[in-house]
Amino acid sequence: MPRLPAQRTLLALLATSALLAGCATQRSLYHWGNFPDQQYAYLKGDKGPEEEIQELEKIREQAKAAGQALPPGLQAHLGMLYGVTGRADLFVANLEAERQQFPESGPYVDFLLKKKTPQ
Repeated sequence: MPRLPAQRTLLALLATSALLAGCATQRSLYHWGNFPDQQYAYLKGDKGPEEEIQELEKIREQAKAAGQALPPGLQAHLGMLYGVTGRADLFVANLEAERQQFPESGPYVDFLLKKKTPQ
């Protein structure tokens, strides 16, 4: 009978290893980079819009190089930053890119385009 607990322990270790191995092979659908941290720093006021734009454009380049899609909200946030800096063409282009990649963002994009008119 002493082998039964040892067999259960071995079986539990094998099951845990299989579970962890399965988790390790998953790849994110999106290239997040440090987008959440960048966005948080901007919203806290630690960064200005120009610095934030540079960081987000860098994430866009990294995503393109990695062959991954941009995460939800990145292009809309970038568009808003371009709007704050008065670049209306890039404001609209980024919001439209967000809508194209994530059609469910359409109502929000429409709201932003109607509400926010860059100077």
